[in-house]
Amino acid sequence: MWRGLDRHRPPGVDAATHAWRSPVRGPWLTSVLGAVLLATLPLVIVTGLLDWIAYSPRFDQALPRDVGWLHPPVFDWPTRPAWLFRVTQGLHVTLGIVLVPVVLGKLWSVVPKLFDWPPARSVAQVLERLSLLLLVGGILFQTVTGLLNIQYAYLFGFDFYTAHWFGAWVFTAALVTHVAIKLPRMVTALRGPGFGRTPVERTRPEPADPDGLVAPRPGPAAMSRRGVLALVGGGSLLLAALTVGQSLDGALRRTALLLPRGRRIDDGPTGFPVNRSVAAAGVTPDQTGPGWRLTVRGGGRTVELDRDRLLAMAQHTATLPIACVEGWSTSQTWTGVRLRDLAALVGTTDPAAARVRSLERSGLFHQATLQGNQVRDADALLALRVNGVDLTPDHGFPARIIVPALPGVHCTKWVREIAFDGRADD
Repeated sequence: MWRGLDRHRPPGVDAATHAWRSPVRGPWLTSVLGAVLLATLPLVIVTGLLDWIAYSPRFDQALPRDVGWLHPPVFDWPTRPAWLFRVTQGLHVTLGIVLVPVVLGKLWSVVPKLFDWPPARSVAQVLERLSLLLLVGGILFQTVTGLLNIQYAYLFGFDFYTAHWFGAWVFTAALVTHVAIKLPRMVTALRGPGFGRTPVERTRPEPADPDGLVAPRPGPAAMSRRGVLALVGGGSLLLAALTVGQSLDGALRRTALLLPRGRRIDDGPTGFPVNRSVAAAGVTPDQTGPGWRLTVRGGGRTVELDRDRLLAMAQHTATLPIACVEGWSTSQTWTGVRLRDLAALVGTTDPAAARVRSLERSGLFHQATLQGNQVRDADALLALRVNGVDLTPDHGFPARIIVPALPGVHCTKWVREIAFDGRADD
């Protein structure tokens, strides 16, 4: 069958194969780019998995909710260090963006293999090509949908969270398979001569290799291998410069041009970013005005508090980050009532959970359940003020949740009710 396929070659396949003439392609360049991805992609995968766990799947809050047998072991997301989610989500998004030039460079280095005929010459090669198809398709799918998500450009007609989750598992399985097959050849290529030290005028093709990465009819070099790596590295550094400021406070935030909501609105005390505005949430001034009341439930008791009474309670101030799933984060100084003090007010001295509801009546995150360790943390607040001034409507006035290391979408704004659950043995 393989010989028959080789005899009946599609028109133009040989011309397409010979059109790729760059002498810099070969095992060494492909292996260098592959080594970079091998060292960094596991970090993207692990941080994505940790971020899913941060959404408290045991309260059915992680998206997607129904993951079947792909459900990983979970644990209560810790509140310390307070910047934990800021780092995991920031790394996941920023590294995913920074690696785009490396991924494109790797694909460019192996693109002639797409025109091989026959596509495979054995059953083993068929399996290898299948894993490669899933690998390339997976990383392109994850990258494109992830970039569209952080730009709030939902051009695809499916749920992002579900597609990104299952796409990640397909890509991870293909990556593990590909590494198992290609790792010995990558190590061999990297141990060979240092082709990256050769200037463009002395750049020559590598010896023919079993994988056929070296051009059969190489032309003159337009760029050295060192130049290719510099171009890829420069592209990654440029994307880093345009992205990393979203996760940092200070002057670099102004350079975060790739993140539409990761930049400061102004230089005032409430000029930091917001993900969902009060207008988008449909919360009206009548709901947040003098008639607003916070309902606190727990232990069979119900207490209603207006904002003046909340301000009259013991106030606590903490500097805590707030981090959004799209990758941006910022650290601000919040002042309000400790959640554990509110729990004690209704007789729940050792809360196991707290169910928080917003004035916003719809949307994926109009309510959230907090873990017991999150409620009991000394810096977990129902915040009333930020940076010394009252919250603005966009930042959650009259009151919002702030908890160390909590995903930003679970720091519920425009809070109307908190229901504390005690431990079963209370």
